[in-house]
Amino acid sequence: MRKVVAQTFLSLDGVMEAPEKWQLTNDLLGEDAGGYVFEAYNAAGALLLGRVTYEQFAAFWPNQSDDDPFARRINELPRYVVTRTLKKLDWRGSRAISGDVTGQVRKLKEESGGDILIPGSSQLVNGLAEHGLIDEYQLLIHPIVVGKGKHLFEAGATPTLFTVAETRTFGTGVVGLVCRPRGKAMIS
Repeated sequence: MRKVVAQTFLSLDGVMEAPEKWQLTNDLLGEDAGGYVFEAYNAAGALLLGRVTYEQFAAFWPNQSDDDPFARRINELPRYVVTRTLKKLDWRGSRAISGDVTGQVRKLKEESGGDILIPGSSQLVNGLAEHGLIDEYQLLIHPIVVGKGKHLFEAGATPTLFTVAETRTFGTGVVGLVCRPRGKAMIS
């Protein structure tokens, strides 16, 4: 069975929205953390994207040279796009998912192949988490406070305990955490 891996860039205050506005501008990723991100794409057998992330990726990645190994990998992976509004997906290798999203993700998990990687896509991650469909979170926590934006876990999320399976600190101060849900947390 494949696992669903949510990989996201986070600020210290938990913001994951628009990392291109705060991560790259402040030169926070670095080569070592970039290599770590690339490892997840190499382990992936497919990408699962929300509509907004799909639109951002589709506007950029198909126009990049295959001489860039990251661009080549992103462009060759099959992409499943959760959308209620897009009628046509122009990026070759992309397929829309709508309707019973959780049921379709469960079916994807049963297929053979590498991980199903979700880059960003906060609304999608939150929805799948509520149904117990995220097997692993790869969090890259950046040493910056952004102040506003979407958070990884929305207000009202089910209290959940995690096992920290791995930690890494990268040259720019970014901390990588691999966390796996282990069940509901008791909150008094």
